Amino acid sequence: MNTSPAPNYVQRLLEESGLTSSHEPIDVMLVSILLEDHYHLSGRLERVATEKDDTFRLSTDSSNYLVKVSPPDEAEAVVDLQTAAMRYLETTASHLPVQRVKLTADGDDNVTITLKDGRTRVLRAFDFVEGQVLAQTNPDAERLAEVGEMLGLIDVALRPFTHPADRRGLAWDIQHFHQLTELVEHTPVPEHRRLARAVFQLFEETVVPQLSALETQVIHGDFSPYNVVVDPKSDHFVTGVIDFGDTVRSAVIFDPAVPMANLLGRTPGQPWQEACAFAAGYQRERPIKATELPLLPVAALARLTLRALLTNWRAERAPERREYLLDHAKDDWTNVERSLTVHLDDVMAHLTEARGGHS
Repeated sequence: MNTSPAPNYVQRLLEESGLTSSHEPIDVMLVSILLEDHYHLSGRLERVATEKDDTFRLSTDSSNYLVKVSPPDEAEAVVDLQTAAMRYLETTASHLPVQRVKLTADGDDNVTITLKDGRTRVLRAFDFVEGQVLAQTNPDAERLAEVGEMLGLIDVALRPFTHPADRRGLAWDIQHFHQLTELVEHTPVPEHRRLARAVFQLFEETVVPQLSALETQVIHGDFSPYNVVVDPKSDHFVTGVIDFGDTVRSAVIFDPAVPMANLLGRTPGQPWQEACAFAAGYQRERPIKATELPLLPVAALARLTLRALLTNWRAERAPERREYLLDHAKDDWTNVERSLTVHLDDVMAHLTEARGGHS
């Protein structure tokens, strides 16, 4: 089977994902004027570090908001996909704590900004979700299962959702992992290159032959510990789900694979323990098909490896975000190595046990 990408495929995919170019940060004064004109909101704007958007926290006399301005190389249709998915969940599953999109004074979801060079950027305002993100806590297995349940509920709710841009090209989408082998060349440490090649081989042997048969739908795409807000003192542990920036139509199993990747290796003696706890909760609400379950741990390894590969590549091209990017991925190679020491049959035994009687 020849899975080599077509010429320029990787470059195009990275461009469509908004990962190939840097841009001047948007002027804070312009954002303030737009918020006043279109939302009738004014207050203190504080810039927040993110991967590619210009993001701010707006503090007014009565409330707080999150304000995002899309990068100029992100298509308006893709921004609309993200907003539409959030609106859909607000309408059809209002009990889920998904971040809300604030309407403009004229009832629009966003404000389009036209740059001097003709490109456009999209400004949106959201309710600010107060609290700790999951990454700042140390949850036990049952709390991790509750986080898994939340993603399962979101995936169940999103099953019927469609959008004209939901088949967008996205480098973070695990279905493209096997076509990104050239990223290894940008990895300076020989041992890291060896680990990456081992994961690529696993993915090629187990996931690629099944790709076309996997169940698909629109998924959140980035349910990481930084995008889940929690309250350890509450009976309802998960209090907010934010950042639908990687929403895409893909294989369902790739959605839980993302948070599992973020949980790998955090308990060195049992590197899969937290990831399996999350998966147990996910399957309470969204059982994974028996034929697809063996692919889940490989997909999680692929996602973790992909982040490690893309981080240095991205940091070189966006120095203004270098600190943010490297901080989020500082332990990735260590966690890949730890996770590969466990035989995948042992991981599968835990996943199957958690899955129970689901078919």
